[in-house]
Amino acid sequence: MSFSSDVKNEIISEIPGSRHCQLSILAVLTLSLAHISYGSGGDIRIRYHTENEALVRMCFTLLKKTIRICADVQIRWGKTPVYRLLIKGDEAGAVCEMLKIKEGDRVVNSLLYERSCCRRNFIKGAFLAGGSVSRPDGSYHMEIVCSSEEGAESLRSVIGSFELESRIIRRKNSFVVYLKEGDTIVTMLNIMGAPLSLMDMENARILKDMRNTVNRRVNCETANIAKTVNAAVRQVNDIEYIRDLRGFGFLNRALREMAEVRLAHPDAALKELGDFLDPPVGKSGVNHRLRKLSSIADDLRRNVYDQEDS
Repeated sequence: MSFSSDVKNEIISEIPGSRHCQLSILAVLTLSLAHISYGSGGDIRIRYHTENEALVRMCFTLLKKTIRICADVQIRWGKTPVYRLLIKGDEAGAVCEMLKIKEGDRVVNSLLYERSCCRRNFIKGAFLAGGSVSRPDGSYHMEIVCSSEEGAESLRSVIGSFELESRIIRRKNSFVVYLKEGDTIVTMLNIMGAPLSLMDMENARILKDMRNTVNRRVNCETANIAKTVNAAVRQVNDIEYIRDLRGFGFLNRALREMAEVRLAHPDAALKELGDFLDPPVGKSGVNHRLRKLSSIADDLRRNVYDQEDS
């Protein structure tokens, strides 16, 4: 089962207790899942349509609690069952009146989500109808598909009322409100009332952060090792060049000892090299002597090139 399904199963099990919140979520589900047709003489028919059995049960329960309507449940059997709720006549009119839906409406009337709790249920209903969220151990992405640009803008505005940033993109004939930041998605899960999914995501984020920290440290240590090895190789090459071209006789005692110790211990770190000297020398002193040897090697190379050119 996907993480999106886990989130939906968690939040769908909780019907809001207050009537105003029930109307808010029912209005979102009605405009998202139902087809409302207006016939001659004011005849109205509302047909909810979904493949989610738990979601159709929620719509049935909300209609019964808020408007005292028991809708007809229909099931179209196939590879995937499709569930329908049909409401018509005066009952359909009562639904539209209670949810403040007029012909041509594509967004929920703002009077139904003036309160913060109602806005939470607005978001909850939108996610149940067209939302998805990626697995927390992967990239962070939550999106809610809306059928109209007006609906997407309305949803983004409601999300923004909780000081969360979301964006809208068009995808074929739909408009998608999406969020990318992990902290934002965690807050959304809290808003929708999904504490178990929130904890799963937080645990996954902790593990991911630990892995990233370990990887950064390993990469840093690997880079430092490579840098040390490359420096040691250059130092050995410079010292061998001096030895083969002039020998160590013209070097002073400190540089000659440094050259001999580096050749004897090509893999040793600076501190270890300093301990091999007599008397021992610190890292900065070892580094200074090796730089001096490299400078001498460069001077010798330039002199050789100048003689060849002349």
